[in-house]
Amino acid sequence: MLKRSLFRVGLAAVTTLALVGCGGAPSTTDKDETKTFVLTAIPDEKITDQKVKFDKLASYLTEQLGVETEFVFSKDYADSVTKFKNGEVHLVWFGGLSGVQARLAVPGSEAIAQGKADPTYKSYFIAHKDAGLTASEEFPVAIKDKTFTFGSPGSTSGRLMPTFFIMENNGGLSPDEWFTTKPSYQMSGGHVATANAVADGTYEVGALNYKTYDSLVESDEKIKNNTVKIWTTPFYADYNFTIHPDAKAAFGDDFFQKVQAALIAAPEGSDALKAINRDSIIAAKNADFEGIKQTAVKMGLIE
Repeated sequence: MLKRSLFRVGLAAVTTLALVGCGGAPSTTDKDETKTFVLTAIPDEKITDQKVKFDKLASYLTEQLGVETEFVFSKDYADSVTKFKNGEVHLVWFGGLSGVQARLAVPGSEAIAQGKADPTYKSYFIAHKDAGLTASEEFPVAIKDKTFTFGSPGSTSGRLMPTFFIMENNGGLSPDEWFTTKPSYQMSGGHVATANAVADGTYEVGALNYKTYDSLVESDEKIKNNTVKIWTTPFYADYNFTIHPDAKAAFGDDFFQKVQAALIAAPEGSDALKAINRDSIIAAKNADFEGIKQTAVKMGLIE
């Protein structure tokens, strides 16, 4: 049972005793109302911006499931995994790697949904306009001598898969070994921070997910005018909703299926889908991310 729910149930118990002492009777409805379905997500953007979007997804799930749903933010990728491991949240919008890490840590957890685009996801390598690099279908070996930034260390599209493709195209050397200048990471702000770091000229080249970059080019003049996409990676599986086994204990054995159905039914263009920047949601299962797991094992990121 989630710590949050235990606290609320404990508080309800104290209230019930007080009512009984005053001649009142305990209410099943009151007890049920203490249960809250808790949602979080990896922070792909500013936490304040993310909360506004995910509060709307929480409202949608409350309406569809008949269970109060609350969004709580996670300060970074590792925090979202820790919250899941500790049983502080029921449902998380994870990246491919963070989802694998969470499910390995919590037996019985399941990936239940993903964006329609997520089985064929990709990353972009982008460069500052003055870096002297142009778009190419071939891996841009010239980035070796440029300053480079990944996204979060726990990001699939901002770190894991870009690292994999760098190593695949340089004979197997790690980025730290291959780049002339050791690459850096964006420890907060997600993919937006990576785009800004390149647009500002702090780094000459960076790696980030394609959806964030495409959206930023449409909405942010600084990024549009100061960066150029130089390479697109091959496809891989990425983001997913993963649900904690405690949700069954709290809301019923069929609750996984109810949440999956509600997510898949989210209307195209709805605020619920805008939270995750997807056009539609499809079913997912743990096996869909086996390739991510094997890549992370190969790179020594998980055992």
